[in-house]
Amino acid sequence: MATLWKSRYAQRTQRMGRSIIRELLKFTAQPDLISFAGGLPAPELFPTERCQEAACRLLSEHGAQALQYGASEGFPPLRQFICDQMSRYGIYAQPDNVVITSGSQQALDAIGKLLINPGDRILIEEPTYLGALQAWNAYQADYIPVPIDDDGLCTDKLEPALRSGPKFMYVLPNFQNPGGTTLALSRRHDVVALSNRYGIPIVEDDPYGALRFTGEHLPPLVALDANLQATVGLNGHGYMEGNVIYLGTFSKTLAPGLRLGWMVAPVEVIDQVVMAKQGMDLHTSTFTQMLAYEMVKDGFLDDHIRLIRKVYGERRQVMLDALQRYFPEGCSWTRPDGGLFLWARVPDWMDTADMLQEAVRFKVAYVPGFAFYSDPNRGRNTMRLNFSCEQPEKIEEGIRRLGKMLEQHMADHLPKVVAVPATVPG
Repeated sequence: MATLWKSRYAQRTQRMGRSIIRELLKFTAQPDLISFAGGLPAPELFPTERCQEAACRLLSEHGAQALQYGASEGFPPLRQFICDQMSRYGIYAQPDNVVITSGSQQALDAIGKLLINPGDRILIEEPTYLGALQAWNAYQADYIPVPIDDDGLCTDKLEPALRSGPKFMYVLPNFQNPGGTTLALSRRHDVVALSNRYGIPIVEDDPYGALRFTGEHLPPLVALDANLQATVGLNGHGYMEGNVIYLGTFSKTLAPGLRLGWMVAPVEVIDQVVMAKQGMDLHTSTFTQMLAYEMVKDGFLDDHIRLIRKVYGERRQVMLDALQRYFPEGCSWTRPDGGLFLWARVPDWMDTADMLQEAVRFKVAYVPGFAFYSDPNRGRNTMRLNFSCEQPEKIEEGIRRLGKMLEQHMADHLPKVVAVPATVPG
């Protein structure tokens, strides 16, 4: 029967695959394994009591509305709340510019449905978010990778890539997943200027922007683009009429199980996304949208984000200190100013995918870096490490185990040095 079904699948399914991260989460079922693999927020920080109180109040006061169908664009008060929050970061949008999605992953899929024809080329950072590759592989996209360094996307290599005519470019400016890097301010201006020069839109994915531990906030690409649009007189005020689609989420600030994200874009783009969304799920859950609004409407979110920043900032520092102590010579890593991840590199001859089972025997897990590349032959000596989910003492112990595994792997696999007798003068 399975053979019969195989001949019936659409051609696009040939590019689809399981997420290695979803598969690695199976390891977390082992009680003694320390996992740096998932992109998981700390569950002990989930506002469960606040959620319970809000749910009871919501069902008591607005139960019939919360359990009914809703507008495809989303719950209006929640859309207004998102606009108010974004204005703090220089993004001045109206509710008509916002559509609520079932997590930002649905927004990525909607972008694929809306913009990508088979064979279209998408400019991506290298490495980039695995979920975007998964979403757009299904629409048979091809990719133009541009490398990142510790200051984010290497804009000195961007212009040749733009000349090859990508459909759009996909950028994570803040605490990038997987690299943990932040796009420098000068490079943000470069990206926006080149986007406008070549007429190539930007999809700006910003799931971690509120989670900054150190340094100053940097303006989003969508805000810089709006300023540029207004400066050159392309429209009256610049905002939400330019080249950028902006994505956000509550998954990292409230709870991922709510599956609430949003897209901000020009009204004409939002209209198209709404039509696409109606074919997906009609609308995002009315109950979860109203529940989230009930939780955040009176300033709770600001206090909660401050708590998250404090905890994650401490855990990041524990991981950085442990890496310095336990990782062998020849390894390096990024030093993120926020977010959930850092990116580690081992010597070029090592393959982190091949070493994963070895790491599991040491009772520690990570995500091999190749998963974040459009070409799986690249990034073989890298790994993504999550610092948000484990307690500090487990972070310390997990990095110690990982360092020990790397040292043993190096000792077992490096070529043995053979002593050559000295030549005796004749």
